[in-house]
Amino acid sequence: MPATPLKVMFVAGFGPIVRDPATSRALYRDTLGLPLEPMPNDDTYLHAEGLDGVRHFALWPLTHDAQSCFGSPQWPASVPEPAS
Repeated sequence: MPATPLKVMFVAGFGPIVRDPATSRALYRDTLGLPLEPMPNDDTYLHAEGLDGVRHFALWPLTHDAQSCFGSPQWPASVPEPAS
């Protein structure tokens, strides 16, 4: 029996990890024109809600990723940085 094709309606959330938030903002918001807005009290985390195909898109700074994973805004030298 042939497989039924998967019909994806949207991605719930997606966001590249960015090393330089200012450079990433220039690319994604200023050059590509994505309607990214900063989170309240945090101008390094830019996000957009309800883009076609994705409900939440964000530029996640490496410092936020490090804080989430290691409890410090510094990425450990002994761990390779994520590639996005």
